Amino acid sequence: MFRSTALVVGNMVGTSIFLLPSVLASYGSMSLFGWLITSIGAIFLALTFANLSRRFPQSGGPYIYSRLVFGDFVGFQMAWTYWIANWVSNAAVAVAFVNFLSYFWPALMTTPTYSFLLSIGTLWILTGINALSLRQVGNIQVLTTTLKLFPLIAIIIFGFFKIDRANFSPLLSDSKNMFFTIQQAAALTLFSFMGLESATIPAEQVQNPRKTIPRATVWGTLIAAFIYILSNFVVFGVVPSSKLAGACSPFSQVSEALFGSWAGPIIAAAAAFSCFGTLNGWILIQGQIPMAAARDGLFPASFAKVSRKGIPVFGLIFSSLLITLLLAMNYEVGLVEQFKFIVNLTTFAILLPYLYSSAAELLLLLQENKNTEQIKFSKAMLVPIIGIIYAMWTITGAGTEVVFLGSLFLFSSLPVYVWMKANQSSKIRV
Repeated sequence: MFRSTALVVGNMVGTSIFLLPSVLASYGSMSLFGWLITSIGAIFLALTFANLSRRFPQSGGPYIYSRLVFGDFVGFQMAWTYWIANWVSNAAVAVAFVNFLSYFWPALMTTPTYSFLLSIGTLWILTGINALSLRQVGNIQVLTTTLKLFPLIAIIIFGFFKIDRANFSPLLSDSKNMFFTIQQAAALTLFSFMGLESATIPAEQVQNPRKTIPRATVWGTLIAAFIYILSNFVVFGVVPSSKLAGACSPFSQVSEALFGSWAGPIIAAAAAFSCFGTLNGWILIQGQIPMAAARDGLFPASFAKVSRKGIPVFGLIFSSLLITLLLAMNYEVGLVEQFKFIVNLTTFAILLPYLYSSAAELLLLLQENKNTEQIKFSKAMLVPIIGIIYAMWTITGAGTEVVFLGSLFLFSSLPVYVWMKANQSSKIRV
């Protein structure tokens, strides 16, 4: 359970925790309410995934749940959006890893070739580790999660004694926009919770998955929510929002205010370890989803091939090749620009699997509890209903541009689905 929990925490507490405070600075202290609402929504989503993992202990996570309940087409769309959002995000995490290392080697910032080579080198080293042993992946997650949590916990503990209440005022410049401000902040903070379902993806490689995965999912989400809310409360309380806006490393500003200039390298190292652990965990995920879809005939058969240890090596390598191509096309683009683009691109994409997974749990409850007493039935329904409401509310807060990009993202799967179905032996009956 410890490794699975580390996978969940490591995949969530990654690049975004070190960068989002500067992005959220324009929303002021009101963004803290966005963190709170997102944390509550994420906990209900985690409970939904915990319940679904008990029902279906197969590898595939949101894809498996959507396909088994709603059919092949919805399942394929969920696998498609989740997989692409996964490897596109991995490209940004690889760049962020190099960015934080540039604190120690400034040439990485001034020479794009160096940063590109280091990013793809790190990518392929972790791809190789994932292809060889899932156990080693878990060990790396435990190590990197521990190393990055210690500095964050230290900032939380000591930061409470340095909080200036004046930094929280005003909460908002225009109270009429309070609702929309919180909604927009919640949409951005959701990116930090991407990965709460991580333990459900490689279910078949987990010992006693019906018990381990639900516990790891819920506890991992609770730990991440605790860290997010408290750390951002300290960040906004110690450093004024005006100084956070546009800062490349807001936690470095906080650490220097708390401990002095010597703390900067420690935070930079913690951020680098955070990115390394996040990339390690998400590389694991990028092979599992297409493998599950390929087993059902919805992805090319090559993705279903596994090694003697049950690892989908082809899916890992193919996804990493796509990441390498994306890095080669955009290696001169700065971190902040890439990060904002990834947030916009993945928010909508990841919400769809969350939405359909919650709907799947609700539908299963409706089918299984037709003769159950209303009070007990309502309590069971509460978790997926809140998950659905939260997902839809966050989608509306993401903005029209995000919904537009996400819709193109989703509909781009149609030609692939038609091609896969056309190559199957079954024919449509008229």
